Amino acid sequence: MSSHSIYTSAEHPGTPKRIRVFAPATVANVACGFDVLGFAIDKPGDELIMELSPEKGVVIADIEGDGGVLPRDPKKNSATVAIQDYLDFIGADFGCKIWLKKMMPSGSGLGSSAASAVAGVYAINMLCEEKLTKQELMPFLLNAEKAACDAAIADNVAASLFGGFILVRSYEPLDILQIPVPDDLWCAVINPHVIVLTKEAREILPKEIPLAHSLRQSANVGGMMVGLLRGDYDLIGRSLVDYIAEPYRSKLIPGFYDMKNAAKEAGALGGSISGSGPSVFALCHGKEIAQKAGAAMKEVMDNLGIGADVYVSKVNNQGPKVLPLNE
Repeated sequence: MSSHSIYTSAEHPGTPKRIRVFAPATVANVACGFDVLGFAIDKPGDELIMELSPEKGVVIADIEGDGGVLPRDPKKNSATVAIQDYLDFIGADFGCKIWLKKMMPSGSGLGSSAASAVAGVYAINMLCEEKLTKQELMPFLLNAEKAACDAAIADNVAASLFGGFILVRSYEPLDILQIPVPDDLWCAVINPHVIVLTKEAREILPKEIPLAHSLRQSANVGGMMVGLLRGDYDLIGRSLVDYIAEPYRSKLIPGFYDMKNAAKEAGALGGSISGSGPSVFALCHGKEIAQKAGAAMKEVMDNLGIGADVYVSKVNNQGPKVLPLNE
């Protein structure tokens, strides 16, 4: 196949191939699974439009919704790092141009850089007729996370790419497992309008943890897996306990324990910090409880005079999806 036929539409010769993709936000760690558990949610997320071009390289045409804070240098932006890695891997003699629409802030704890990278690599793979499997896309996404966050952690990117609930069983070699999710498992997420830097959230963690904490944490990961597989909502709730990150990172989030308690009083199974924060999530049995939990957490922020956005959705089992170009 010639490079011309790759980067232009077969139906309309001379017209560049274009695609519009949405990639979902994610909740990482899920209380008990530091750096190994994550799941996708329906919203927020990032959108990306990509157009193939005959010139090599990746060009950022525009970024919307980031307030001008994201790097426009393709070597530093998570989306373009992943796309360029993909193009290099397949030996492409063409390039692309992207328009990125950010629909969540950086540093939200919802996998902002991951969603951008997933949207980009999913888009280029679709335009290249799905040359690679999702598993084969993962190394590009880990490189993108390292470029964005200085840490090649898979929980956010894997959850956004595969959808649903994922377990990173191993990093060397990389082994991503998808866990079935009960039909009526919902999530309420609140994103307070405060800044928690990922680097600061990592530095605040202890370098070593007591053996007793490790044992309890491992037991809760096991409990979470069994709860998800059995559809045992009570067990899922009992397993949402974090001995590693929450005791330290909660200090960076105003009203954290008040939000967590308010969600539980509203009927949530339990919750914790989403990723490195400041977003807080609550898993719930059913949409109605999730809506009440979200409202209860929002009330806490309102009483503190802190703005916040609330998102309520089922666990997103689809991951990225192609959207119509003309909407």
